[in-house]
Amino acid sequence: MKNLKLFGTLLSLLLVPCSVVFSCTNFLVGKDASTDGGTMISYAADSYGMFGFLHFSPAADYPEGAMRDVNDWDTGRPQGQIPQVAHTYTVVGNMNENQVTIGETTWGGREELWDTVGVDYGSLIYIALERSKTAREAIEWFITLVNEYGYASEGESFSFGDPNEVWIMDLIGKGPGQKGANWVAVRIPDNAIAAHANQARITTIPQGKAKLTKEQKQLQKKLNCICNGDWMYDKNLISFAREKGYFSGADKDFSFQAAYNPFDFSGLYVCEARVWSFFRHFSDDMDKYFDYATGKTFRESGGKDEGEHMPLWIIPNRKVSAQDLKECMRDEYKGTPLDITQGTDAGPWNSKLRFGGLGFKLALEGTDTLQYWYERPTATQQTAWSYVSQMRPDKRGIFWFGVDDAACSCYAPMYCCINHVPECFAEGNGDSYTFSPTSAWWTFNMVANWAYTKYSRMYPHIREMQQIWDDKFNTQIAGVDEKVAEMPEEDARAFLTSYSCSQAENLVADWQRLYIYLITKFIDGQERKEENGMFKRNPYGHSTGPNRLPLPENFLKMVAPEITHE
Repeated sequence: MKNLKLFGTLLSLLLVPCSVVFSCTNFLVGKDASTDGGTMISYAADSYGMFGFLHFSPAADYPEGAMRDVNDWDTGRPQGQIPQVAHTYTVVGNMNENQVTIGETTWGGREELWDTVGVDYGSLIYIALERSKTAREAIEWFITLVNEYGYASEGESFSFGDPNEVWIMDLIGKGPGQKGANWVAVRIPDNAIAAHANQARITTIPQGKAKLTKEQKQLQKKLNCICNGDWMYDKNLISFAREKGYFSGADKDFSFQAAYNPFDFSGLYVCEARVWSFFRHFSDDMDKYFDYATGKTFRESGGKDEGEHMPLWIIPNRKVSAQDLKECMRDEYKGTPLDITQGTDAGPWNSKLRFGGLGFKLALEGTDTLQYWYERPTATQQTAWSYVSQMRPDKRGIFWFGVDDAACSCYAPMYCCINHVPECFAEGNGDSYTFSPTSAWWTFNMVANWAYTKYSRMYPHIREMQQIWDDKFNTQIAGVDEKVAEMPEEDARAFLTSYSCSQAENLVADWQRLYIYLITKFIDGQERKEENGMFKRNPYGHSTGPNRLPLPENFLKMVAPEITHE
């Protein structure tokens, strides 16, 4: 393993107390902060063993009295049934035909508030998508459902978006057998960007009373909540925290994050650091938060939450495009002291692959057993799938979908109104235990896992292919939009379905060819020679022999003491 990371050095591991860590990432962009005047949300679903497929449920009409099954999204465990609505909307991934998008990141929080009875976080997402025309309506469905049936998950942050607004909600239950939830939701300013990554991020809540519309007054009564401008939160949020001993100050000093998801080291180094890295791409002022976001301040204070927190949102120094978000989803901390491709544990060829999870416990000579953490960038080996949701004013939304490690993947445009999804992304096309040669998830995993063995040598080939397809899609979209603009609705849906599916299948076919090329070129630890775009042969058609690449000198210096010499 590489040496312990000391702040201000380029080493790689940190000595910290142990805690629970989860692993997803969301980025949000307001409409006035984007290049096209629409909003965006991105999400990475990161879980070891999860199969990456594109969720799809078609619009449907139901008779009075129909019921909807609720099965826990993570395990498939039946949770019961709820009344079905008369009409549901088409849902493609985490975006519906109205361009409502929902994402999430799990942070756990106080374990005594968890429950297994009610509606789980994943079911909340897809039920709300089936039923909502706006982000606010999706939030309303969330709270209506947990108030009626309970919340059957741990603490979560959620992203909600439509073409006009983006919101962040932090939510955790009230304990076993208790209905409702402790929650707060805030609309992100239109000219701002925000992020969350497995750590509750909403802190203090404005306590002044705003003038309410008739609709807001009705909503307060229906949801038992408080509406205050662009803020909404459970009416008993602060009093509940006092009763439980989570908070004892004045209302104006109440912080949701401090009360329900107090910082520990991993909440900073493994989670908040991803938010810091996203912000640094669009701000010239993020270096001042590095010590806070990476846990140095927390550790040096003896585990106290001191120092200046990062803001919930920032005003970006330039307009943000969908392509920018794709690149942020591919972030590996390169160019920072956290670069996961550097150091001893990256091996001789700068691999990002880490065996055994996000860290390990070890007792070194003369020390107690301690917990060590690896860097945890947004682009990580255990990603099942990720997306960039582009919610566009006066145009059909695009759900840019990719599978596996985003750094080694490519996002295909799935229009939000399509009639079905491509076979390569379909749920039934294999699973994480059943190989399928036509599955995108298996194809992209083959490329990425082979590339991890010689990452610095193979990644440039992946990156070249990424850029070719990114440029192709970005060029095509304007023409596709123009073509369908005057079409009748059903004709437009059919055309966009054909376009989305054919492009996804073509992308996967190219990645299959990429895998064949990479395994041929780098087989058995060698690197085969090329000439004029072909593997080089001698005049008689035989191979010319490979290049046997020497290991980097810095790596040889580490292994030399263990190797026999003359």
